[in-house]
Amino acid sequence: MTPKTQTPEYFSPMTYDEMMAACRRIRHVALDMDGTIYMGSTLFPFTKDFLAKLTRLGIGYSFLTNNPTRSIADYLKKLAKLGIEATDEEMYTTAVATIEYLKARMPEVKRIFALGTPSMIREFEEAGFEMAACDANDRPDALIVAFDTTLQYDRLCHAAWLAQQGLPYIATNPDRVCPTDQPTVLVDCGSLTTCIEYATGRKPDLVIGKPNPDMLSGIMYRYNLQPDQVAMCGDRIYTDVATAQNAGGMGVLVLSGETTKETALNNDPMPDITCRDISVLGDLLEASHA
Repeated sequence: MTPKTQTPEYFSPMTYDEMMAACRRIRHVALDMDGTIYMGSTLFPFTKDFLAKLTRLGIGYSFLTNNPTRSIADYLKKLAKLGIEATDEEMYTTAVATIEYLKARMPEVKRIFALGTPSMIREFEEAGFEMAACDANDRPDALIVAFDTTLQYDRLCHAAWLAQQGLPYIATNPDRVCPTDQPTVLVDCGSLTTCIEYATGRKPDLVIGKPNPDMLSGIMYRYNLQPDQVAMCGDRIYTDVATAQNAGGMGVLVLSGETTKETALNNDPMPDITCRDISVLGDLLEASHA
């Protein structure tokens, strides 16, 4: 697909007038975090100005992340350390989404075995779930697999064995890798579930995080918004942009993280808007309100 609107800073399959009309309807921006507002432990220099511009325009924002390695409290501490003050209401992770799903749709699940960081496991325990041991005699009600930076080989093997036993099996997110500013590859949840699938032949029964449109439904319900009033902005087409498109919102891709311009141009469907970074999205939203 050839963009109908293209500049050195952004492009879109919409005409300029169509893009401005779509931007003018936006009342809330759901923001991915790693690769979008910061990279690893480094805040992008344009992030604070972008958030201030949204506030001036009367546009709300939330932080949505597929990374469940930190609890809500831990994420708020990290944001505060980077100079961004946020509230519990503005923060939503796939760990929280998974907890909400289990409580609403699988109330029989009380005891789980989870691949996840101590911070994530603590969040599940605080929500009332018990943790099963890495022991074949301790059979949980469900298996939860998440991005686990503290992964132990024996726990991965036990998770694969539980998957093989036919237990309900939920993954928190589909991401293959986590963006980082360090010289390494951070193997994410999607790679762990692929490992388990290769070993056992079984995929997760459900993947909770983006691109699942339910990640945006809570925001729409909370703020009484229609789908076309919400933009989901992030650095990945297959999670961030796909979430917006699956939910009927605006999918905005930024090139400050994982995805290249060439990938965005060749993707079908193309993101609604592809920007160099979120500062460009801020300028477009401002222009649409001028």
